[in-house]
Amino acid sequence: MSDPSTVRSGPDRTRRRAAIVVVARAVLIATGLVTAYYLLPLDERGTAGVSALLACGSAAVLLMFWWEVRAIVRSPHPRLRAVEALAATLPLFLVLFACGYYLMERFTPGSFSEPLTRTDALYFALTTFSTVGFGDITARSQAGRVLTMVQMAGGLLLVGVAARVLAGAVQMGLSRQRGRPSAQPPSRTDAGTRDPGAGP
Repeated sequence: MSDPSTVRSGPDRTRRRAAIVVVARAVLIATGLVTAYYLLPLDERGTAGVSALLACGSAAVLLMFWWEVRAIVRSPHPRLRAVEALAATLPLFLVLFACGYYLMERFTPGSFSEPLTRTDALYFALTTFSTVGFGDITARSQAGRVLTMVQMAGGLLLVGVAARVLAGAVQMGLSRQRGRPSAQPPSRTDAGTRDPGAGP
């Protein structure tokens, strides 16, 4: 007879391993995005590149989010997959706007209260997203303020609507798991044994 604690430790070990994989993958994704932000040759882009970058980046955020929602529903660990989805989508969102701020200040000097390095632009994107807004860096030009407002609106959508969509996907994934028929041994009737009460 199998020990219940041994049976229970199997799923626990699998869940623990999945959690470690999710955390490692989330850290790698965030590190990769920030590294790419610092290494990409953004200085070679012109002012037209800002609009193209933001348009392509926004499409990438939406596509990644849509793909992650589908993956959550099908995942054996939907809650963990939702954490990974947020860990992938949020850095991409912040890096996208940091690129926009950096390019805007570089090709339209005076758009912000001080010249922005890549670190300054990422810092401004993060403080804007977190609604801290220390006021040490502010948008001065109309274009800079519009871009900042777009990030504010996108951040609210990401926190509100996207979080709700992810929560719904997790519930769908859990319901899908509960709806799977459990493997049961075939009954004697299914195995071909006649029911004694059945007619000839």
